[in-house]
Amino acid sequence: MNLKKIKIIAVFCLFILMSLFHFVYDIFPNNLFAVFFPVNESIFEHLKLIFTTFVLYGIIDYILLIKFKQPKNNFFLNILISALSCIGIFLLIWLPIYYKIGENIFITLLFLFISIIFSQIVSFYILTNKNNQLLNYICIGIIISIIVVFAYFTYYPLYNDFFFDPIKEKYGINTYLIK
Repeated sequence: MNLKKIKIIAVFCLFILMSLFHFVYDIFPNNLFAVFFPVNESIFEHLKLIFTTFVLYGIIDYILLIKFKQPKNNFFLNILISALSCIGIFLLIWLPIYYKIGENIFITLLFLFISIIFSQIVSFYILTNKNNQLLNYICIGIIISIIVVFAYFTYYPLYNDFFFDPIKEKYGINTYLIK
């Protein structure tokens, strides 16, 4: 299997994993899962979902790259840039629609799928570039830092629309209910 096929598989696996991971905290509510999986329906928690899915899928991706002897240059840079590009593209195409017409699950999932496709195109090119070991080490630190930031804001969200759960009418994991 070549790298192109691995990246096509990744598109579908990431999409399916995001769909499954969306409900992990609801099924297993605990502090560890709150760090990695969405605890409410805020925009912020869904961005955390995208990022952590890319990080966790990275394990599967790495195994596939080794098994099929494909390039794994800049692997951690690949995870970081792929996740951030998916988040950026998703926000760029989804937010204007969301603020104009509101939530539409079909449109949201369609834009998420498109964002994942673009992120895997980016991933393909990063993995085939010349390896930069120092940059990879730096990216490990950045990935960990981003996870820490997501964890912090899960428990201590800012009070704005980005962190607000419109369904439960609260912020973060705590019970900051709006009346």
